[in-house]
Amino acid sequence: MTDALTRALSERDWLLADGATGTNLFNMGLQSGDAPEFWNETEQDKIRALYRGAVDAGSDLFLTNSFGANRSRLKLHDAGHRAYELSKLAAELGREVADAAGREVIVAGSVGPTGEIMGAAGTLSHESAVEMFEETAKGLMDGGCDVLWVETISSPEEYRAAAEAFGNIGAPWCGTMSFDTAGRTMMGVTAPAMVEMVESLPNPPIAFGANCGVGAADLMRTVMGFIATGTERPLIAKGNAGIPKYVEGHIHYDGTPEMMADYACLARDAGVRIIGGCCGTMPNHLKAMREALESRPKGPRPTLEEIAAKLGGFSSASDGTGEGDGKTRERRGRRRG
Repeated sequence: MTDALTRALSERDWLLADGATGTNLFNMGLQSGDAPEFWNETEQDKIRALYRGAVDAGSDLFLTNSFGANRSRLKLHDAGHRAYELSKLAAELGREVADAAGREVIVAGSVGPTGEIMGAAGTLSHESAVEMFEETAKGLMDGGCDVLWVETISSPEEYRAAAEAFGNIGAPWCGTMSFDTAGRTMMGVTAPAMVEMVESLPNPPIAFGANCGVGAADLMRTVMGFIATGTERPLIAKGNAGIPKYVEGHIHYDGTPEMMADYACLARDAGVRIIGGCCGTMPNHLKAMREALESRPKGPRPTLEEIAAKLGGFSSASDGTGEGDGKTRERRGRRRG
């Protein structure tokens, strides 16, 4: 049987994903340093509200509250043994909301990084990482997820470990990396290198792409890097709602709904199939994105200059491949947050 995401992609030109998890939960009262995954048990109405906010705004797909639901991250809260349980709860609440939506909504099981370092510089072995990812993945699929969604990954080793874990349980999956250091991930992966890695996997993802990072403009430049390779695999773009700024004791993202609507249409025109937001993206941003995607006609593939003009300049002169031509302008005063 074809999985729900593959089926939806065969029927639709684009799908609207969800927005922020953390930003929304902090607005609901989550405190810095707390594990959001505990709310899957203790604040279930708030997690339902998180999911429902995306669905009501028009999302075709939302991610579960399970980004840190792995043994390594939960161990920091003396709850490493609860990875499967808390993942399953996140998925069950998501399934409940999706099934009540009155239309098909895809529940994607969020799988974040382990928080440990792999490869020559790290201490986490491939085997341990696979085991960790598999435990979380089983909980999410047993709880009713349609697809697994690994996100905000920096290292190719961790991406490969997640892919192997998902393959071990026969689950469909997607995966994004975060490009936030002059067009590269924290571990130095470029957009073309990610495409090469994805296509070399024994069980490649249904779709792949980028999430988080610096801002929507930088994320779109990374997406254009994917496209330049000629890949035909469906692409994902989940950009932050602008740039984080510290305002009156709180982190505030400066991206307006209008800017995020422009970003969504630029992504669609570039050829992205799954479009959503990341940090700072609220239901009002998603609503504006949905309305723009439905009402604005599809245009030609945008240039980097057009992206910079609509979304703000890039945070670095190069996209990380060493081929920056100096034509893109930097946005002064930008800081990573």
